[in-house]
Amino acid sequence: MTERGSLSETYVAAIQHDLVDLGEAIPVGVVRRPPGWFHASVDENVRELGPPDALLDEVHERREDLAMAGMCDEGAHNAAWEEVDFEAQYREYLATDDDAGDALDSLRERLHAGEDLVLVCFEADNKRCHRHALVDELRDRL
Repeated sequence: MTERGSLSETYVAAIQHDLVDLGEAIPVGVVRRPPGWFHASVDENVRELGPPDALLDEVHERREDLAMAGMCDEGAHNAAWEEVDFEAQYREYLATDDDAGDALDSLRERLHAGEDLVLVCFEADNKRCHRHALVDELRDRL
């Protein structure tokens, strides 16, 4: 029987600036709206695991309001995340969207087969990010 693969996460700038050693792990993007340059840093992108558009828009609008009120970018981002209950809404999406469920099952199977995976999106470690909830969700399914 193959030993289960490892699961970790990072952000794209850490890969681009060699701030993280991926080793043999496969970088898997989990971005809903990846710009073209994003694909150069990951082996694949699973857009179904990015937060839904409506949730992204909601947190973006609230972050802009908070920034206009004088909050720094990081503070506005994290406050907006909390105000819209981003993590709960994202977890609900993962639990109810068939495409997201299929994508989670696919990654779970790959981990069971022994692949080492690194989930990648945009937010640096000092900002709240869906990839942390996604790692927890995958670990729960293992």
